[in-house]
Amino acid sequence: MPRLKNIYEKEIVGNLISKLSLKNKHDVPKIIKIILNMGLGEDASDGKKLKACVDDVALISGQKPVITKFKKSISNFKTRKGSNAGVKVTLRSHKMYEFIDRLVNIALPRIKDFRGLSSKGIDNSNNYSFGIKEHIIFPEVNFDKVDKIRGLDITIVTSSKNKQGTLELLKEFNFPLNEKKN
Repeated sequence: MPRLKNIYEKEIVGNLISKLSLKNKHDVPKIIKIILNMGLGEDASDGKKLKACVDDVALISGQKPVITKFKKSISNFKTRKGSNAGVKVTLRSHKMYEFIDRLVNIALPRIKDFRGLSSKGIDNSNNYSFGIKEHIIFPEVNFDKVDKIRGLDITIVTSSKNKQGTLELLKEFNFPLNEKKN
């Protein structure tokens, strides 16, 4: 069992019950899944660059990503229906908790001039989304073999019923949220 899942069950659930004044431990918000997405832009048509991105995301997540396709053609964006758009992977269960552990404790502190994540990234479904400009902050990616530094979108899907519950859940998982960015 991952270290962070153990901490969640033993400590975080109790803390959230008291902070959010909940009556039942099943009402406590939890992280359901994490979605990693890397858009490729013009590099999607190049097979070698696509394979390099697939390999990088597979190293970061520990799971093979899916190649996403465009749903319709838009001439202004030079997209064709059915052509490659990017790569994505959905993490659940043990791999999800291991990824959060690596993200919070290893990857985010390696960002240059890092001042914390914005707490405005919570959407109407109470999920938290943020972007990383450089995918090389993860220690799994070999910096010497990377041909181009790419961005990465991370969405954390929660079972929270309100934005305050999501914010408290992320704080309990030690996400470096910057309250001043509100």
